Amino acid sequence: QVQLVESGGGLVQPGGSLRLSCSKSGGIFSFSIYDIIWFRQAPGKQREWVASISSSGTSTYAGTVKGRFSISREDAKSTAYLQMDSLESEDTAVYYCNTGRSVVASTYLWWGQGTQVTVSS
Repeated sequence: QVQLVESGGGLVQPGGSLRLSCSKSGGIFSFSIYDIIWFRQAPGKQREWVASISSSGTSTYAGTVKGRFSISREDAKSTAYLQMDSLESEDTAVYYCNTGRSVVASTYLWWGQGTQVTVSS
């Protein structure tokens, strides 16, 4: 089972930016073979899909973040990124990454600790 570690969260003002990282830890296969997916969970809400990037680099986004967030990957560093611009208070959540294509959170049996993003003035 490949393990992923999220980092880069923090407190940012509305309109600001953050870049989250998702790094591979352990596992015997190359990071490059994995599709990477980001979810987030706000307080009192269900975990929701944010963005995905395939092993070949094709990206897709939830409508709520399209045009503001950008997902990328750097396989040589076994890391994927989520660049978040024009942040809004509604983006406040714990952000998680995983390997896979399903946008349904309950599909996944394993989650990392996530990274907290707080958008507030």
